[in-house]
Amino acid sequence: MSSNLTSKKKTAIIANCLLLVWYSLSMFGLKLGSKYLVECAFKEEWIFMLIPLITLALFIFLDNIGKYVNLVWLVMWFVTQFLSHEWYTIFKSGFMGDMENKISYFQNCIQLFKIEGRYCPDLYHIILHILIVTAIICVALVPQKAKKR
Repeated sequence: MSSNLTSKKKTAIIANCLLLVWYSLSMFGLKLGSKYLVECAFKEEWIFMLIPLITLALFIFLDNIGKYVNLVWLVMWFVTQFLSHEWYTIFKSGFMGDMENKISYFQNCIQLFKIEGRYCPDLYHIILHILIVTAIICVALVPQKAKKR
């Protein structure tokens, strides 16, 4: 049982680390040719780099409580991302700004899909969302550690 816990926890830590490495690209920005993979957002989002680092540290060092703190953060992060991106794609409007402004803001980013008059998440955000969901699943699958008597 102990080796299973270690293996699943290692997988969850790796998933979280991959997510953080990918997310760190937004702290500095990355331009490929004439398009951005992601523009620099350090000024606006540096705090959102600290939160996942802290929740990951809690997950690593405080077994049960750390797992749930990390899981709650990841779910909240995904919901925010979903409402900021996929919601606009599905419903053509959203809670976080005007669709035309969103299309304009991301026009210089690498797009996998382009639908006229509709916002579609760019490549960076598609991968970010996949990594968040992967981290959620991996953390959720880590079994609780039995309490010591």
